[in-house]
Amino acid sequence: MVSPLAYQFVVATSEEGQRLDRYLVSRKLPHSRSQIQRVISGGHCQLNGTAAKPARKLKAGDEVSFLPPPPEPSEVEPESIPLSILYEDDQLIVVDKRAGMVVHPAAGHRRGTLVAALLAHCDGLSGIGGVLRPGIVHRLDKLTSGVMVASKSDAAHVHLAEQFKAHTNERRYLAIVAGEMAAESGTFDTLHGRHPTDRKRFTGRLERGRRAITHYRVLLRLKGATLVEATLETGRTHQVRVHFAEAGYPLVGDPQYGRPGKDSQLKKAAKDLGRQALHARLLAFSHPVSEERLSFAAPLPLDMVSAMNALAEDAQWMQRL
Repeated sequence: MVSPLAYQFVVATSEEGQRLDRYLVSRKLPHSRSQIQRVISGGHCQLNGTAAKPARKLKAGDEVSFLPPPPEPSEVEPESIPLSILYEDDQLIVVDKRAGMVVHPAAGHRRGTLVAALLAHCDGLSGIGGVLRPGIVHRLDKLTSGVMVASKSDAAHVHLAEQFKAHTNERRYLAIVAGEMAAESGTFDTLHGRHPTDRKRFTGRLERGRRAITHYRVLLRLKGATLVEATLETGRTHQVRVHFAEAGYPLVGDPQYGRPGKDSQLKKAAKDLGRQALHARLLAFSHPVSEERLSFAAPLPLDMVSAMNALAEDAQWMQRL
């Protein structure tokens, strides 16, 4: 069965010499680069009537037919799970994800996911993320709370994903880190990749890896800790947690990158929190259809408010944020 969304193109003289996959990416189709490559490799793209490979070089006058198969139905069963919805229209939905919720099914986490909740709430989600991750443009760790956007159409998914890739969106996090940070602001600019001996962890102490950039500023100085705002220029897995931990200021309560420490008050706050003190405070992006700039903020969740109450020198700390 062929998707009704089939595309026909004729290669212009100025486009001669391009690879087939790169040419199709340049056509701004409602599909990601990796999805376009999968469609071509699956034999669903023809060049002058014959299936072609992604690396095939094009000539002026070539006729390109891109015939993606219909998306596979999601393998995730919808579950009626309450959602904190910040915004919703026919293209996207923005939610305030609670800490403890896994974004999409994975080993050991088949149920109770954000995807399952979204499928129960929405009439449809984009299929680009695949059968286990419909609608998912980006992720937050299980133990991180805050703002997330999901897409309802393939076109919206591609548009939003391009903004994340080009860093034209805005992502700000609040984090409570152990220790008193010396500088009022700064930037972490490192390489990023899997830890060489612990594959569940990531590190910036590598000779090769993907670039990771986090800008930060101190908001409040606490008892043995610091409340910081981190602005992401890139979005690598565990980026904020790794950057602060490897700078000597691990997030309070971080089960992977943190350390117990000697301060009893800080240890108690971390134990009571039960997760890393990290909250996606703000997400801003351009709407995939109207191009209107949208900005969404999620209030600090109660568990982090309790941690702040235990560590703040000033009882009026919230008014100073």
